[in-house]
Formats: sequence, C-alpha cells, structure tokens
Amino acid sequence: MAEETGPAMLEGQPCPMCGTNNLTLMEDEREVPYFGMVYLFSMNCSNCKYHKADVETESSDEPVKFTFKIDSEEDMKVRVVKSGDATIKIPRIMTIEPGPASNGYVTNIEGIFNRVKHQLETARDNSEDKDERKKAKNMLKKIQNIMWGNDSITITIEDPTGNSAIISDKAEKSKYKPK
Repeated sequence: MAEETGPAMLEGQPCPMCGTNNLTLMEDEREVPYFGMVYLFSMNCSNCKYHKADVETESSDEPVKFTFKIDSEEDMKVRVVKSGDATIKIPRIMTIEPGPASNGYVTNIEGIFNRVKHQLETARDNSEDKDERKKAKNMLKKIQNIMWGNDSITITIEDPTGNSAIISDKAEKSKYKPK
C-alpha cells in the first residue's frame, strides 16, 4: 500500500469564474480498499465560492457500467467511487447526469441517497406546485424505506471514462457503450 501524505495545495490561482486570484487547487491520493489508488482533485474559490471536484483512478479503464440491487440496510455501507463524468440512475426517483458542474467523489450508497434526499427536500420546499410537492414527498418516503431496508431498488452507474465503481461482490460490472 502506498504511503498516504496530505493533499498538495496550490493557493492564489486565477479563478475561471470570477478572475480573482483566490482559487485553491488541491490534489490528494487515497487507497480505496478492493479498488486501488484514486486521485482526488478540487478547485475552490474563496471569492465567488466556485467549486469543482473530480476523481480519477490510477489506471483508467474502458467505459464501465455498474448495477447494484439495494435490498438491505447493510447495503447503505457499500463504497462508491463516482467520477465527474458518471451518470447515476435510480429508477422512478432520479437520474444524476454529468455536466460542467458535476463533481466526482468517494462515498457510499447512503451518501448518494443523502444527496438525492437533499435535492428532493429542496424541490419540495421551494415548489409552488402542490402536485410537485406531493411527488417529492412520496419519493422521499420511498428513499427512506430503501435506506431502512424496507424496500429495494437497483441503481446503475454509467461512466464513459471508467473511473467509477461500486465496490461490492453484489455489484455487476459490464462494459458500457456510450450513446
């Protein structure tokens, strides 16, 4: 196992959004058990609050698709590596598409559901449409039931760069054919 050191930081760089020299670049490497070395990159501007983060693996693979059936509370602990280029699909709830503001991260299934819950809570709280609020409320109930192990769902991660993974013997890995 490689020795982990602290993150390399470069401060006072020009921000691509506001142009001030308040951007901090950070690069770190981490050993993810059963997966290997990953490199974490981030940019943060203290002036305009611009933030961008991504994850790359030591050796990028071919485009990859992971499918994982969540059917117990224990599945919430399964480790996930998601690159900024990956799409996460949670049928009948949400699809998280990559885009210019898409971040990469290392988390677990629970962390993904917490991100989705936050988006749905924001949509519920900010919507003027009664039907939209009810829809968000029902999706939040479904997510909570899944997280408690009372319901099941299959999630998919599709990554054209091969830098994502669901690290579990239950996860099915296949080649991904980007459209």
